Amino acid sequence: MAEIRTPRVRPHGIAMVELLISSMVAVILVFTVGLLLNGSSRAWLQTYQSVHSGASEDAEAIIAEFGSVGRRANRACYFLYRINQGVFTPALPEAGHPDSVVSGAAVEFRYWDVPLDASDSHNLMDPAKPATAYALFYLDGHRLKVDYGSYPPGAVPAGGGAKNTTGVTTVVLADNADTGGAVGPFSHNTVANAGQGSVRLNVVLTDSSTGETTKVMTTALLRNIWPR
Repeated sequence: MAEIRTPRVRPHGIAMVELLISSMVAVILVFTVGLLLNGSSRAWLQTYQSVHSGASEDAEAIIAEFGSVGRRANRACYFLYRINQGVFTPALPEAGHPDSVVSGAAVEFRYWDVPLDASDSHNLMDPAKPATAYALFYLDGHRLKVDYGSYPPGAVPAGGGAKNTTGVTTVVLADNADTGGAVGPFSHNTVANAGQGSVRLNVVLTDSSTGETTKVMTTALLRNIWPR
């Protein structure tokens, strides 16, 4: 006698187990994408806040101003100073070391803020005028400042002394600045006791709201030499 088998009919639709598995996979994917998006958002926000923090903006302003004045300054007429209780003294190499690196708490750039002498047929600068203005960058406690004034007389008397305060405009470039352990924020190389016209600035700025630090390292290259 022949046996008749009834074919099994696979039920249509999704079983409960399959539905649960699919739901769990979907939840895991959504959760993972959410974590990635949240992490990216946090990273972007941290980067934005770091770039636009007070210390970062101060650093950009310092680099721009220091470089701009330095490019106009007279290489034959600039000075590094050390400061002790408000008294400025020239920062010189140690005795017996005319070729060395000298650091200071201030640097005085002297530069031209007027056009060339139009009355001169060769359009040359007056050889009796090594500069017409000065900018004194200095660290006053934890504040990085710059004084702008006319030259002569300059920022500091010849040989040192108290800085000039008459007809001076003072700008605070940054608060909460320090040397980061260095001897002074400004330095240059000397050869035969003479500076070579490449002045370095090295300070550390601290953001008062976040406590984050920004290190500023830049160089002003003095290219002008007058009179020759």
